[in-house]
Amino acid sequence: MRFCLVTAALILTLATGSAFAQGKVTGKVTDIDTGDPLPGVYVIYGKNSGTVTDNKGIYSFSADTGRIILAFQFIGYRTATRNVSLSNGDDIMIDIAMQTETHEIDQVVVSADRMEHKVSELTVSIDVIKSDFIARNHLTDAQELINKTSGIEVLDGQASIRGGSGFSYGVGSRVLALVDGLPMMAADGGNIKWNFLPVENLAQVEIIKGASSVLYGSSALNGIINFRTADASNIPITKFFIEAGIFGKPSNKEWIWWNTPRVYSSASFSHLRKAGRNDLGIGINLLTDNSYRKYNDEKLGRLNLRFKHHSRTDGLSYGFNINTGRTRKTDFLLWEDAERGALVQDTSSVSGLYSNYFSIDPFISMSKNSSARHDLKTRIQYSENIFPVRKQNDAQAFSVYGEYQLWHKLTSFMDITSGLSGYYSVITSMFFGDHDGRNIAGFSQFEIRPFERLKAVAGIRLEQNSLDGINDRIVPVFRAGINYQAAGFTFLRASFGQGYRYPSIAEKHAATTLGSVRIFPNPYVGSESGWSSEIGIKQGISIGNLKGQADLSLFYSRYDDMIEYIFGLYPGGLGFQATNIEQARIVGAEIETGVSGEFGNVKTNFSAGYTYIYPVEYNSYEKKYTDIYLKYRRKHSLKTSLSTEYKRFDFGLVIYMRSKILNIDDVFLNPLSREMILPGFYDYWGKHNNGYFLADGNIGFSVTEGLDISIVVKNITNTEYMGRPGDIQPHRNYSIRLSGRF
Repeated sequence: MRFCLVTAALILTLATGSAFAQGKVTGKVTDIDTGDPLPGVYVIYGKNSGTVTDNKGIYSFSADTGRIILAFQFIGYRTATRNVSLSNGDDIMIDIAMQTETHEIDQVVVSADRMEHKVSELTVSIDVIKSDFIARNHLTDAQELINKTSGIEVLDGQASIRGGSGFSYGVGSRVLALVDGLPMMAADGGNIKWNFLPVENLAQVEIIKGASSVLYGSSALNGIINFRTADASNIPITKFFIEAGIFGKPSNKEWIWWNTPRVYSSASFSHLRKAGRNDLGIGINLLTDNSYRKYNDEKLGRLNLRFKHHSRTDGLSYGFNINTGRTRKTDFLLWEDAERGALVQDTSSVSGLYSNYFSIDPFISMSKNSSARHDLKTRIQYSENIFPVRKQNDAQAFSVYGEYQLWHKLTSFMDITSGLSGYYSVITSMFFGDHDGRNIAGFSQFEIRPFERLKAVAGIRLEQNSLDGINDRIVPVFRAGINYQAAGFTFLRASFGQGYRYPSIAEKHAATTLGSVRIFPNPYVGSESGWSSEIGIKQGISIGNLKGQADLSLFYSRYDDMIEYIFGLYPGGLGFQATNIEQARIVGAEIETGVSGEFGNVKTNFSAGYTYIYPVEYNSYEKKYTDIYLKYRRKHSLKTSLSTEYKRFDFGLVIYMRSKILNIDDVFLNPLSREMILPGFYDYWGKHNNGYFLADGNIGFSVTEGLDISIVVKNITNTEYMGRPGDIQPHRNYSIRLSGRF
């Protein structure tokens, strides 16, 4: 009997011990590229058993001893698995770095609604340019980068999205350029500071197509371009490149004016790292360009610094970014003649320029409990243009921009994003005169999700501008949009947004003479306004190894009182003056697609975009469309891109096609004025305004794991084409680059 009791007790003890024999597994889940923690990752370790990572990417669980299989699952990332043998009392730590899937539809952007959202959830069209495309195609100039994007054209610094802008001689912009969400525009000319945009340290570029004034204010009438700089990660990253290039000969040999090769070179260095609770970053870019056009050389230096501190107070961070640069160049304005001097600048318009830029952006951010976030951002900016031989055109501009934004989760299905902004500028110039300006604004946007597949947004902005103590009226603008997930990877959207733009100081007060071109001031020029509407469908693609998306949109835009420089007889003589004259209507369609796949050792990415617009003037008196095309627009534009990686090699081909320019200023065509400004242009335009086809190619080789060498040939076909009148674009050129990452 005693034996039986002892045996039973022993069996019970063993059984009990076995039941409670457990080990513990803990760890952290991060993004393999950035090192950032990933909250919300599912950690599955048995049937009906699992946990989720917290806000810091940490997970922890206890499990019975034995062999278990861990599966880490997260939307947009490849599932990771680990085998674990767990003994009684074990305390095992397993950290996981997850790799993103190539799903364009799951890309996260911030520009469309000022908060992070997936591309598929947006109510507006957006294009995202990744940093690898910039590096692969040897793009160091932000203007060139944007000009080679589907549906966008940049004419001599003037950006136009879906035909929303023409050409206005380098002042005023209907597209707002941002760096990390803050405007980077010239306070005097109201134009984009292309030369000083930090291309060397970008995470991605986000382009919103359509009126964005509700969230971003004046100058966002036609859309925004947000240059998002890269953040530091747990893994220090250092990148550099050294590049040298040379221009070939133009197809028209009569245009060759040089006896020595026209070469260009650039170098870049950037470093990002974490140091304790601090994020540190530096970026440097140097450029020398002996241009293919006479009197159009440039030297450029650019520096950007980043500092961010993560406080011990949960959710609190603060820091600053610095951008500064200097360029010494000669802008190309008027050619000598079309026959032999199209690449030679008329000496009467040659003007050297020293341009300096500095900005510092202090910021502070506070978020807590995933229900509210506060952001205070500021930008203090100074720029100056110095003309050594035309001192009357010198200008200095100082501005301060500040913005407070609150995001708050009101309920489980409703969020609000609200903010206040203020802007102050002081201009000192003999060119524009001395002026000071102020701008204050407030905005609110609601995001409502009445059920899981439906999202709606609605927003309003009130803004008032003041110049030299004279207040404009308070301007209200509205936006609304809806996004509906019709199926697993099918998203329908519709949007409406109003926009406006205050004229720049240059458009009101610039007065100068450059060669045969005279500019007269117009202090009475008024604001532009308009609205854009769009319907679209975004379809995710998943066929075997192919992943990607396709997007179709139909859009209609209306612009009133658009500012155009009109040539005529003004007090003081013949010349150009900014005038509210153009009533514009644009209807169009756009289709874009991007797919990627991995087949054995071959990785391939393909993208394509086609945009069609019908841009005409509108007769506001007769309330009907006219047959007059808007100036400096094209009906058709197409871009395709193919890149392939095979073992240590990569290849790429990018093709651009644009139809002819539909209409230009009459001054370039009128027999009384055309030869006075651009000799030979009229005949040249009649023969060569036929649109163009371009192809850029690249090939790269990975010398070691972190060292690459690549060659790019731009304009392979050596196509002869023009931007704005008299602005012949680069012919075939070659560049070689040595780049590294470690």
